[in-house]
Amino acid sequence: MYLRDQHCCGELDELYLYLLFKGSGLQIICMRLLVFICFLVPAISIAAPSKGDWSQQVAEGLEGISGFESKQERKLLVYSVTRGYRHKSIPTGLEAMRLMGEKTGAFKVVISDDMANFEPGTIDQFDAICFLNTTKDVFKPANKEWKKMTPPEKERAREKELRLQKSLMDFLKGGKGFIGIHAATDTYYSWSEYGEMIGGYFDGHPWNAGTPVSIMVEKGQEDHACCAHLEGKNLNFKEEIYQFKAPYDPKKLHILLKLDPEQTDLSKGKRPDESYGVSWVKHHGKGRVFYSSLGHNDHIFANPKVLEHYLRGIQWALGDIEAEVKIGE
Repeated sequence: MYLRDQHCCGELDELYLYLLFKGSGLQIICMRLLVFICFLVPAISIAAPSKGDWSQQVAEGLEGISGFESKQERKLLVYSVTRGYRHKSIPTGLEAMRLMGEKTGAFKVVISDDMANFEPGTIDQFDAICFLNTTKDVFKPANKEWKKMTPPEKERAREKELRLQKSLMDFLKGGKGFIGIHAATDTYYSWSEYGEMIGGYFDGHPWNAGTPVSIMVEKGQEDHACCAHLEGKNLNFKEEIYQFKAPYDPKKLHILLKLDPEQTDLSKGKRPDESYGVSWVKHHGKGRVFYSSLGHNDHIFANPKVLEHYLRGIQWALGDIEAEVKIGE
């Protein structure tokens, strides 16, 4: 219930009564308008959720979703540093990961942009790393900081970047997990092993954020653990969909979801093979990699079917779901 300000509205009540008996018609109309603004507008503003706060919708999207039983206690680091475009949906995505771990109990979530978590030894506390809408060279200082650095400071920064890159790859190839969400493929073009690991690089989004798209389960994958909950049915909504460039090769990935060619205008894309994968799994060394390009719009992180797809992909990357990976082993 909305409670109005007693002092302010008490004075307005007295003024309204005075004008009602002694004021002109125009004065009474103006007074009624003022009372409307005083009483109703604040109530509406309090009742309406914040435009940028999707916590309630995310929580509702997670209702009824349960994870697979964990083989052991799991810990997931979620990292969202950007050195290029920063998605407005990042806070919603982080909240989705936090609530997913909390409500399902499948893993403990650590949300941190502290690069120290990637240092050799320190990174070993985690079972998987999630790059959520990261962009560009995320182990480098921000451009403004870089410009102020002295040559020796820049050299130390380069050494740190190489150290963290090696640490991440050693972590993954040793048998841990990596999850990439949306712009994780718009990250580290200068690091070829990263591109090979995640399965491709962003090459534009012919289907913009407001474009209705239809995402289908790849034929033969209807029973795969990461998308069996979809029961072979399409996902239909408005979302920004990526196309990818090398090293993207559908023959080297285990594609789970892709654009439905019969319900989506593929002529907007530029790939000769018309391959527009949306989610896939693969191995990198002994490690497990799950990637989904879904995650530009806030509502994606509140969609129950997408949330369960994320959860299953994360649990596969953590090693708690057994699922076939035909390519990239």
